[in-house]
Amino acid sequence: MNNINDVLGKVTDFLKSEAKTETIIGQQFQLGEFTCVPVMSVGIGFGGGSGEGKGNAKGTGEGEGNGVGGGAGIGMGPVGFLVTHQGEIQFISARSGKGLGAAFEKLPDLLEKFIGKKTETQKS
Repeated sequence: MNNINDVLGKVTDFLKSEAKTETIIGQQFQLGEFTCVPVMSVGIGFGGGSGEGKGNAKGTGEGEGNGVGGGAGIGMGPVGFLVTHQGEIQFISARSGKGLGAAFEKLPDLLEKFIGKKTETQKS
């Protein structure tokens, strides 16, 4: 049973190091005058097992057994982007039917709104 505790301890340490705020909220970047921050979804799973055995398998003599196992996994994917410009913030989802491409499809609309507001301001 000591081995299973060691395995689970290592799995827990791995998850602590990988599932942190910086993993969920990505590094911001500039896109023209827009500040964009990627937002990720993180799924974490782990499992463990143990076993023992002693017996007489048919025709093979006295049997013994022991076992332990563990595993962990992390899956990450983009949820969308937080986009800020001149005090306004908008979330652009990357999870429409088209995935990440949908976020990039919305960027021209944002740029058009920005250019339209800038043009109105210049005319005033």
